[in-house]
Amino acid sequence: MRERVFTGIHGNRIVADCRGNPSDPPVIFLHGGGQTRHAWGGTAKRIASAGWHALAVDLRGHGDSDWTAHYARTDFGGDIINIAQQLGAKPMLVGASLGGIASLFAQDLSAGDLGSALVLVDIAPHTNPAGVDRIIDFMRSGAGGFATIEEAGDAVASYLRERKRPKDVSGLRKNLRLKDDGRFYWHWDPRFLERTAAARESDRRAMEQAARRLSIPTLLVRGAQSDVLTQNGIEAFQELVPHAKFADIAGAGHMVAGDRNDPFTDAILLFARELEVTPA
Repeated sequence: MRERVFTGIHGNRIVADCRGNPSDPPVIFLHGGGQTRHAWGGTAKRIASAGWHALAVDLRGHGDSDWTAHYARTDFGGDIINIAQQLGAKPMLVGASLGGIASLFAQDLSAGDLGSALVLVDIAPHTNPAGVDRIIDFMRSGAGGFATIEEAGDAVASYLRERKRPKDVSGLRKNLRLKDDGRFYWHWDPRFLERTAAARESDRRAMEQAARRLSIPTLLVRGAQSDVLTQNGIEAFQELVPHAKFADIAGAGHMVAGDRNDPFTDAILLFARELEVTPA
């Protein structure tokens, strides 16, 4: 694994972990809101082993990438366009939640000429408001930080009810920052949550239009137990993107890759094998 730094549309640093041969077809993995590039570790390793150049990216305002004053849909999407331009090749885009929204807008902002394929993970233009609110409530609940990593682990366990709490939560350290006050804070900028209801509705309408214009191979992956992407959301997406394929991952919630990594990665690999850019 190698670390690489890209430049976003505001001159901001975008940090990525890269696996595989840089001359192989690229796959850019984009995490959900409040996560970091480390969310893709297991999947990125397998994808790279299958002959792809796998890049797991910290979105702006997350992880080791720069925090900025701008977190609109065009900002996230513009960063992805810049990354692809710096790679010099059309990537397959795999985006979960916020990362999926950013990928969809990046493809649209580029007039459909950015990616070789698109994988949206538990996100579509029509989502369940109660499920989205539960995510936002969880993210805001950590605003005061945590006394210990164990305390942060308790908060995650309370949110991810479909997962068994691991005995060792030390892996969370990669998603936390220790501040001078001795408390641990999530490794993302809380300002990116500052979106009005009107702005969120504008984003949803723009996502609909962007989805209608999709022409590249597209896969929608859902966690079967997700409270964010419901059957209604899936059916609405299939009307917007008739050529899209669909994979339902049993036993997974909204955090599909973390809940059931092997079945999730299997679905990505199956989709990838059907693409013309698939490695020999």
